[in-house]
Amino acid sequence: MLKLEDISYSVEGRPLIENASAVIPTGHKVGLVGRNGSGKTTLFRLIRGELTLETGRITLPARARIGGVAQEVPGSEVSLLDTVLAADTERAALLAEAETATDPARIAEVQTRLADIDAWSAEARAATILRGLGFTSAEQAMPCSAFSGGWRMRVALAAVLFSAPDLLLLDEPTNYLDLEGALWLESYLAKYPHTVLVISHDRGLLNRAVGAILHLENRGLTLWQGPYDQFARQRAEQRAVLEAQAKKQAARRAHLQSFVDRFKAKASKAKQAQSRVKMLEKMESITPPEEAAQKAFSFPEPEELSPPIVQTDTASVGYDSTAILRRLNLRIDQDDRIALLGRNGEGKSTLSKLLAGRLPVMEGDIRRSSKLRIGYFAQHQLDELEPDESPLQHLRRVRPDENPAKLRARLAGFGLMAEQAETEVRRLSGGQKARLSLLLATLDAPHMLILDEPTNHLDMESREGLVEALTAYSGAVILVSHDMHLLSLVADRLWLVKDGAVTPFEEDLDAYRRLLLSPPKTESSEKPAPKPKPRRASRDEILAARAELRKCEERLDKLNAMRDKLSVKLADPALYEPGRVGEVETWQKKYAELMDGLDRAEELWMTAQEKLDALEA
Repeated sequence: MLKLEDISYSVEGRPLIENASAVIPTGHKVGLVGRNGSGKTTLFRLIRGELTLETGRITLPARARIGGVAQEVPGSEVSLLDTVLAADTERAALLAEAETATDPARIAEVQTRLADIDAWSAEARAATILRGLGFTSAEQAMPCSAFSGGWRMRVALAAVLFSAPDLLLLDEPTNYLDLEGALWLESYLAKYPHTVLVISHDRGLLNRAVGAILHLENRGLTLWQGPYDQFARQRAEQRAVLEAQAKKQAARRAHLQSFVDRFKAKASKAKQAQSRVKMLEKMESITPPEEAAQKAFSFPEPEELSPPIVQTDTASVGYDSTAILRRLNLRIDQDDRIALLGRNGEGKSTLSKLLAGRLPVMEGDIRRSSKLRIGYFAQHQLDELEPDESPLQHLRRVRPDENPAKLRARLAGFGLMAEQAETEVRRLSGGQKARLSLLLATLDAPHMLILDEPTNHLDMESREGLVEALTAYSGAVILVSHDMHLLSLVADRLWLVKDGAVTPFEEDLDAYRRLLLSPPKTESSEKPAPKPKPRRASRDEILAARAELRKCEERLDKLNAMRDKLSVKLADPALYEPGRVGEVETWQKKYAELMDGLDRAEELWMTAQEKLDALEA
């Protein structure tokens, strides 16, 4: 059991945690949430004993082991597998002693203890963890020095999971993972046999891997039972009740104060007025929980382009002379919302770079609309920001003729207020750097926005703000993310990147999650499953199908209107006057492309209509 009793801690005289208490029973999985800067990481350091409490105490069971992820595994020549095995220091010490011990009694004790801790299966367990975090068998035998910092963070995570401490402290563990790794970690933590306390803004992890939420707010701690969605709902209900009570109290205060102001000078009413003054002084203020400031992103709106905006024909792409993806026949329209799925290393980032124009085609062809503007955001771009320049200086460099007031307004639209606008980038938080990179990526009102892990370093409110901005945005969105919540709310098409190909994934994200977490097929597991009994469609499924059908109808209406305009243009005799041959060919090509898009839109409409008919049958 972890007990926090009346703990307080200040940073440079500013109270961060004040008289806070909480009890986490042994074996419970708890998500620690709170705004950026509220003190979550500091609380972890207090639990580990790296900082000294000002008041109160933190208690754990005797000899309980606390484990957390190291900042980074050094780039040594030790293999990944051996690095993870070394994290179990007791096993390593016992194996070393077994090599040198001569006393028969001690040898028996060592062997008994090795059996108790299941030392002989350690290699298989370590390999399973590494595989779950994205390392192949061949990579597990490679030295740590062969991997970048982000990959070595995965090794550090694997090491602490393998050592299985009694209290596992994880600070944003999914920031260095892809979707597959994040889903594997969710499943692993849900079955972890000891106590877990995890700081995360990943809604999926907080809903599926933990059973309670520890909320750090206003320097205090509150433990809420249930996953994150339940916590958010209960807190919203609490806020509504307290807001109503605060409003009622404010009206009561105003009434009492009005009486005092009116009659305090009258001798006949002085006693009653004084009585009401005392009532006001004794009245304890009701303060509802502060509403989280959702600093919404504001993406500029692009003009509409004729479909398709991007199309590939049997295109291949890769690095040097090695093709990673082959024979790509893809089409993207401006209203598409596409999530790229696939295990790490299959080529999601390679495809993103091809679409963004960062990689050329090796074979085949890629056609982009002549007016197409593309916004591209990837995590490595945070490292490309100038550390000694402020966000305002970054904008001045790309918008030298724009007045400072407008530049500041742009920054404020991405939650970078006056103070952050003048702060050097190296002093900004990860979330603030991500906001700046997103602003730079969308500055020119792109028709297509390619986002590779955009939510890393963003807190919960910022993630919700990003969802709102992407929902309102009228351009195409190509999304790579480990945040299932973001994908489910933004994407309406799924592309699976696998085995050098990119194909539509016809099922939903829940089906993809089940696919990733299902054990590998064996001969015995390949027997045909019994046919499931037909079930009635839920109301939510029918409403979703109707919404999809409406969207298809709107797309058809838009394309038909564009076709009518082009037909009028092509019917104009003036277009065929001498000297305008090239212009005629251009408009005819646009008409052919539009008709292709209309055919595809009609197919999507028919599919949506058939799906709705089947659900309502």
